[in-house]
Amino acid sequence: MPIGLITGTATYSLPGHEDATAQRVTTPFGDVEVARAEIAGVEVLHLARHGRGHERLSSQVEHRANVLALKELGAQAVVGTTVCGGLDPDAPLGQLIVFDDLHFPINRLGDGSLCSLFATPGQLGRGHWIYDRPFSEPIRQVLLAGAEAAGHEVRDGGCYGHVDGPRFNTRTEVAALRALGVAAVSQTAGPETVLCGEAELPYALIGFVTDYANGIAAEPTSAEDLARLLAASRSVFADVVAASLPRVAQVAPEPTGFVYRLG
Repeated sequence: MPIGLITGTATYSLPGHEDATAQRVTTPFGDVEVARAEIAGVEVLHLARHGRGHERLSSQVEHRANVLALKELGAQAVVGTTVCGGLDPDAPLGQLIVFDDLHFPINRLGDGSLCSLFATPGQLGRGHWIYDRPFSEPIRQVLLAGAEAAGHEVRDGGCYGHVDGPRFNTRTEVAALRALGVAAVSQTAGPETVLCGEAELPYALIGFVTDYANGIAAEPTSAEDLARLLAASRSVFADVVAASLPRVAQVAPEPTGFVYRLG
């Protein structure tokens, strides 16, 4: 039962698997490189959203290709990791959050097109993804248990806010998101969540807070602190992944919600 793992900024390869050979997968939305690894006895299909060396900015990530590549390779579930900007001034930097809701009202990809795998009228399998919460609850619980087992403080729940990049948000924009109940923001996981839902791949997202969004703290997060926390996120995510993936394989999660298909 392969598990898909999508990582973001600062995690371009898995610790201990830096030399893993990537497999090129061709999809209708472009080619994707996926590295196979074994972590804690579990087959992992690792995909770095931004590519090695962060060649793709957040607005250039082809999320549809990523999700379809993992689906084609037989992933039974997907875990996403993201570094993020915190909107809670009382939460410490370096905190992990296992999100339980999503704010992504624009529902568009970086090129402006609608965020959907159902891109063509009359496409077979087209439909509406219907759900209560967008993230897989069994995988969420696994990530919480894995973080605790690895000795890392973790917050259970919080709304993930997807924001368009590559620029960061103004104080006014951040204040509006905070008023809506968003806990942390980044620029990639909104489409990932939606597309995994349409592909019927159970998906959950864990974030690592590297900085406070504009206007949240009295002083902006320094470049030094940001660099330090970005570097730390790689080893923290590696700890949590190693402790969590065997549990994901054991719970064999079902897709989140269902796709009401029209053809």
